[in-house]
Amino acid sequence: MDDSQARAVAVLDAISRITGNAVAWMTLAMVLVTSVIVCMRYLFEFGVIWLQESVTWMHAMVFMLGAAYTLQRDEHVRVDILYRRMSARGRALVDAVGVLLFVLPLCGFIAYQSWGYVVSSWSMGEVSVNAGGLPYPFVPLMKSALLVMPAAVALQGASMLLRSLLTLRSA
Repeated sequence: MDDSQARAVAVLDAISRITGNAVAWMTLAMVLVTSVIVCMRYLFEFGVIWLQESVTWMHAMVFMLGAAYTLQRDEHVRVDILYRRMSARGRALVDAVGVLLFVLPLCGFIAYQSWGYVVSSWSMGEVSVNAGGLPYPFVPLMKSALLVMPAAVALQGASMLLRSLLTLRSA
């Protein structure tokens, strides 16, 4: 692996790692906000709709923005009956083909399908449909994760592809 390729892999991996670590803290925020909601509701018989909605949106963010980190850590769902028994070269070939045939096209499809949805949300200044729900710009910001997620997964896929190609070239 030459220096520039190693740096590219390191930078792409760092993006996923930093995003994943940041999103992991969001799970703590979800627990804390949920605790506040429960205390408010059962101790004070008072509820705040926007706070309840924020938990749902944080939950979505954890999954969407944590996807690239999960791919980087190789902790995604995989039927690895054969994969784990393969040589490093065989696994690299499977990973490269998987990125080219599945990861990158799926990321492109998700981004393409989400683009109009996200642009529409921003252009109309979308707010929550619930009275007292999340105000502008929270809803469009959160819907923008529909574009951030495939971009982050595609970047991690590029790192995975580059690493696989380097393994194939060196073996």
